[in-house]
Amino acid sequence: MLDARSTKNVCGKNNPTMRMHLWFETEGGVLFGLGRLQLLMSVEEHGSLKAAAEALGMSYRGAWGKIKTTEEALGRKLIERASNRRAGYHLTAFGKSIAQCYDKWYREVEAFALSKSHEFLPFPLDQYK
Repeated sequence: MLDARSTKNVCGKNNPTMRMHLWFETEGGVLFGLGRLQLLMSVEEHGSLKAAAEALGMSYRGAWGKIKTTEEALGRKLIERASNRRAGYHLTAFGKSIAQCYDKWYREVEAFALSKSHEFLPFPLDQYK
């Protein structure tokens, strides 16, 4: 294997940035990934599926479809209407849990991949910020 430390300026002035996209899927398609995580976090932040979708540059229908696909596959609700219908949506306890667990898992996998990159690649990598 090549030693990344002995390879000078392979990629120019700056080190390349490592980016990863990991997701879970079933026969029915995507179950959960970074996009679903961002959508759930946006719902929690905005208190509205419409505002969450707009903030992410997607249609309400697209956002609703992604949430429904995951809810149906898991057999659990991710979001629910607030007690006051005008208050919009918030995450269920399960929705919060899956978002937190996926985020933690993703960060650990990413950190591990970055820590091992020097063993396989002829250049150093920077972490995505």
